[in-house]
Amino acid sequence: MARKQGVKRKPARLAPTRSPAHTPAHELTVSREELLVGGSDREFRALIHDALAFTSRLEAVRDGYAKMIGVTGIQYTMLVCISVLGASQSVTVKAVAEHLKLSGPFVTVEVGKLVSMGLVEKAGDPSDRRKVSLSLTDEARARLAELAPTQRQVNDVHFGTLTKSDFLALRRMMGELVESTDNALALLNYLSTGAD
Repeated sequence: MARKQGVKRKPARLAPTRSPAHTPAHELTVSREELLVGGSDREFRALIHDALAFTSRLEAVRDGYAKMIGVTGIQYTMLVCISVLGASQSVTVKAVAEHLKLSGPFVTVEVGKLVSMGLVEKAGDPSDRRKVSLSLTDEARARLAELAPTQRQVNDVHFGTLTKSDFLALRRMMGELVESTDNALALLNYLSTGAD
């Protein structure tokens, strides 16, 4: 059957378009209401990106301190850890590993390097021969003492935006986030390798 001349077909109806305000640009990366603002994870993503930027700068500052006293960043951290913990307890490799959330074997290797450099001393624990107590040498203490004035100036600027209550809240939250991040890593490993 022939079509009538001059009659135009109506174009097919297009699906109504949604305004950009209601169309997510990406899949949500969190689902907890506490982490969503207006149903969006935009602020959460901004927090993660700022945290990553802060972490890289924090490590750069630490590495700068370490360079000034002739060690690596992690070795500097261990020296400070041994110094701080040693003020109130006998310091073992296990204590350093637990405090810094690092593995015992890794701490053992780095402490061995610090011993070779003459910055850490090992001594047997009189109460338990299986334990080895760690302490800073006079050389390590002298290097940290020389660094301290620079640290005070830099750290005061680095954390200069914090009030006392901000600082105490951040200190509490950081400890909690380390623990929840360990749990998140365990979950990620489980999900990525598949359940047995």
